[in-house]
Amino acid sequence: GIIMKTKQLSTFERMMANKKRKAAFDKGYEEFLLSELLIEAMEAEKKSVRALAKEAGVSPAVIQDLKSGKKTNVSVKTLLPILHALNYRLAFEKIR
Repeated sequence: GIIMKTKQLSTFERMMANKKRKAAFDKGYEEFLLSELLIEAMEAEKKSVRALAKEAGVSPAVIQDLKSGKKTNVSVKTLLPILHALNYRLAFEKIR
């Protein structure tokens, strides 16, 4: 006879099958991405928290909180000057 092998799911795959857990993971991942993007861009542009804040017209606390992940909900009005000061722009991409 034919023996069918089923692939064993990893713990991560089982967690992602749960819609609530996947939504929570996706939200956390997006927040992590913003922090990582900011850190990487600041390093690439050799900009300190204070220098970036001054150029973007925001307080150093805003930059530090975004960089550390403490602040994750940022308005476009605040984000755009920060991105511009780091030589980035905001782009919308259709996904479906």
